[in-house]
Amino acid sequence: MSGPLSGIRVVDFSRVLAGPLCARTLMDLGADVIKVEPPRQDLSRFAYPRTSGMSGYYAQQNAGKRNVCIDLNVPGALDVILKLCDEADVVVENFRAGTMKFLGLDYETLAARNSRLIYVSISGYGQLGPWASRMAYAPVIQAESGFTRNSLDHYGAALERSMTDSLSHADVYTGLQGAIAALAALNRRSLTGVGQHVDVPMAATMLAMSERAHFDLNPEELNDEPPILGAADCPFFEGPNGEQIVLSASLVGSLTFPFFLKAMRRPDLASDVRFATATARKQNVADLHRIVQTWFYTFQGIAALDCQLDEAKIAMGVIRTASALTTSVWAEHWRAVERVPNRRGGEYILPGRPWRFSKDELTPPGSPAFRGEHNREVLSSIGVSEEHVNSLFDAGALLIDSENLSQIN
Repeated sequence: MSGPLSGIRVVDFSRVLAGPLCARTLMDLGADVIKVEPPRQDLSRFAYPRTSGMSGYYAQQNAGKRNVCIDLNVPGALDVILKLCDEADVVVENFRAGTMKFLGLDYETLAARNSRLIYVSISGYGQLGPWASRMAYAPVIQAESGFTRNSLDHYGAALERSMTDSLSHADVYTGLQGAIAALAALNRRSLTGVGQHVDVPMAATMLAMSERAHFDLNPEELNDEPPILGAADCPFFEGPNGEQIVLSASLVGSLTFPFFLKAMRRPDLASDVRFATATARKQNVADLHRIVQTWFYTFQGIAALDCQLDEAKIAMGVIRTASALTTSVWAEHWRAVERVPNRRGGEYILPGRPWRFSKDELTPPGSPAFRGEHNREVLSSIGVSEEHVNSLFDAGALLIDSENLSQIN
């Protein structure tokens, strides 16, 4: 691998999303990531769609990681993994608090052998405290942290039934926060020579990542003024040629309403009693929406409308699928997707890297590994003899997905 983290080795014990995304981010930045997978497999391997046994979900979070599949219950297996961690710069795990100690792979054990180790623990509520042992998945954490409540309050009567968001925000945000923390700890180690344990709870992450937490924690009576310049207050419209578009500014908010007047060249609307205050605009928002919509229809195309909105500091976006975005001229310029082998002669189209470095070249992620595909390669690199590796295979400690590996192109 090349990139800013070239030379950093990460041992990834995690599964599904938050931890794997944390380790994948470090890999995308150039680290060598070794995924240690148990015989039961990462649950994401079973997610759909699957192409001849390789899950797209698994590929997105794990393509490019080397894979060791080992049963830690077999005598001798733990010793090999401890040796692997002795050579690591970073360990990532996202089990329930206490699991890694039960396995003999907790921070205290590993740091006693490798004082330079950065150990990132991702969990629902942290490693200590009254909720440390609770199960945690993204929808649950989003419910507990105010995220779901905010969504329900916003949509209100428009919802036929209560529902949560379709994306796993808590997992993704926490995985990224884990990567940020690992980078910070690596920087500290460069100064002190000593690693540390980083505890990254999903609940704390969701609270910290909410841009409206200041209002939720310190509520004030705002009448009908939106508390923040948030996405929830952005209106939807139809473009000149039937496009569905969303704008960055609230029709109701007193800070953003003047932007529309400027864009439409309609200062007279400021003195219209229907729109004179936030409360009045909220009560008459349908009338205001119609006026803006009618103005939109006066444009011949979306590009001209975008220019005039931009002049008034209103950002506009066409509602697209992710697939549509990746066929745009922007995506071609940015190289917004990577093509990753599906291990059967085809490929998955997956999101590309969200950074460009002026002095580092990021290499493509490579293939998603089958279980145990790199057992011999990885263990040989840490000095385990071929005879010892064979004995671990004979004992059933090392496993390999031989059926899939025998069929790959």
